[in-house]
Amino acid sequence: MSTTARPTQTSDIISAVEFSVSGELLATGDKGGRVVIFQREPERKRRPYLRGEYNVYSTFQSHEPEFDFLKSLEIEERINKIRWLPHQNPAHFLLSTNDKTVKLWKISERDKRAEGYNLKEEDGRVREPFRITSLRVPVVLPMELTVEASLRRTFANAHTYHIHSISVNSDHETYLSADDLRINLWHVEITDRSFTIVDIKPANMEELTEVITAAEFHPQQCHTLAYSSSKGSIRLCDMRAAALCDNHAKFFGEPEDPGSRSFFSEIISSISDLKFSRSGRYMLTRDFLSVKVWDLHMEARPVETYQVHEYLRAKLCFLYENDCIFDKFECCWNGSDSAIMSGSYNNFFRLFDRNSQRDITLEASRDANKPRATLKPRRVSMGGKRQRDEVSVDSLDYSRKILHSAWHPTDNIIAVAASNSLYIFQDEVN
Repeated sequence: MSTTARPTQTSDIISAVEFSVSGELLATGDKGGRVVIFQREPERKRRPYLRGEYNVYSTFQSHEPEFDFLKSLEIEERINKIRWLPHQNPAHFLLSTNDKTVKLWKISERDKRAEGYNLKEEDGRVREPFRITSLRVPVVLPMELTVEASLRRTFANAHTYHIHSISVNSDHETYLSADDLRINLWHVEITDRSFTIVDIKPANMEELTEVITAAEFHPQQCHTLAYSSSKGSIRLCDMRAAALCDNHAKFFGEPEDPGSRSFFSEIISSISDLKFSRSGRYMLTRDFLSVKVWDLHMEARPVETYQVHEYLRAKLCFLYENDCIFDKFECCWNGSDSAIMSGSYNNFFRLFDRNSQRDITLEASRDANKPRATLKPRRVSMGGKRQRDEVSVDSLDYSRKILHSAWHPTDNIIAVAASNSLYIFQDEVN
């Protein structure tokens, strides 16, 4: 396990975590608008366990705080989402977004510099024409390796509400951005216009009954996308049918048991995250208490349901009073779609094996921050006599929570963000 921590300030709290398509790079965004990129260490024969080590590769300021004078609204610099574009040349490209603006960044390396220009001095100043008395041939010289982050595109002024999702299409040329009521389609080369492909805003806002909570493109079918709602349903859209996908192709939802309905039912059923499986056959959704796996061929109910922290059902009133019930937890698949992960409180995160139906609770804490330290499973006691290695449900710390997590696309390496700390865990290597 490795961890990266910064001084505890609100601006340092990590708000996005994402592996690159190859898994060689890992990007984090924080509430201060910064993006930090980590690079994986190459494998060494004598120390193979270092294969899971990630070290800082580049740091840059992606977004700055802004002010909308027309609406008298302050726009925070917080990074809501990061998405990598497929690696097609020596440079890397990623999309980052705050509440209103998506930016395309190029991350590139420089280890050479040119010298001997004719029209300018070495410090960049333009040479006077009368001083040019001979023709020089520029030469390329080696220099210390530097990593540069350069802004290539800015996609702005397309969202009235806060952007919560961005997703790169499998055609590698377009991506979507979604807010509470609309989903827009962009081309990565065009910044001055986008196309609204989903619009659920009613003519009268008093008739609004649900909002979009997450959206993602299918990993193989460039015409297919899905979005989830605050009512716990998922809509699958096919862009071949119509340019405006207000009429969905499939509707996924689980009927509610009238006997279990309560004041909190609608709040805890709201989907906070949606992820297609890497195979494209399944969808994974996260609500407040559980993660669910949906088969694209079966709309009536999920094929698998895993309880993340069912022991909190009795504490919903307390969680409502301190606003924790509105926390938005993310979920993710492993590289083979055989396991899933999602976070919880007390810096716990849960892993579920779909084949064996086994699950485990682990904790991201500084106590385990030792080379090759093995994480011990944690258990939560519901009451009564507590075992030695159990944690009482009444002693959970709700200010420590794993909202953002990511799984390496091929290896068993996971990254979880806990406040201003990033924890990276890997399978034990003998």
